Amino acid sequence: MTQPEPSAATIRPLRDDDWPAVQRIYGEGIATGHATFESEPPDWERFNTSRLPRHRLVAETAEGMILGWTAVSPVSARPVYSGVVEHSVYIAAEARGCGLGTVLLQALAKSTENDGIWTIQASVFPENEASLRLHLANGYIVVGRRQRIARMTHGPLTGRWRDTVLIERRSPTI
Repeated sequence: MTQPEPSAATIRPLRDDDWPAVQRIYGEGIATGHATFESEPPDWERFNTSRLPRHRLVAETAEGMILGWTAVSPVSARPVYSGVVEHSVYIAAEARGCGLGTVLLQALAKSTENDGIWTIQASVFPENEASLRLHLANGYIVVGRRQRIARMTHGPLTGRWRDTVLIERRSPTI
């Protein structure tokens, strides 16, 4: 398969029937060992109840293939933090490096700003240099490094303490 052009993908809201593709892409990210502390993708119910419905997006080809997704979760139930979310962005293995991450992050920024959300944050493993470059190129800044924040529970790094880099994007309009 040739690498897709980002302009060939449509960004649209994630639907329930997208879950098998989203779950597969999530699993591909987990398999890298540098995407998340999670050892397996959640089931649909857990994913659905933990992500804000209006800010779940997929990148889809004209043929209907899902190549990536992004979603946000609230960081706190306290009303004062209602404008702060944590996000995830995952790209299918065959589509990495072609610009879909940028397209998804830009669509997510627009979606969240339209809803009054002023900060999008994430924790990224420092070894995930591609993700850090992607975010820094799209208005995110490094806030700090969380040293030995948690241990890996899967893969070749099982039991190893990992650091994460805390990044955030502050809306320039809110």
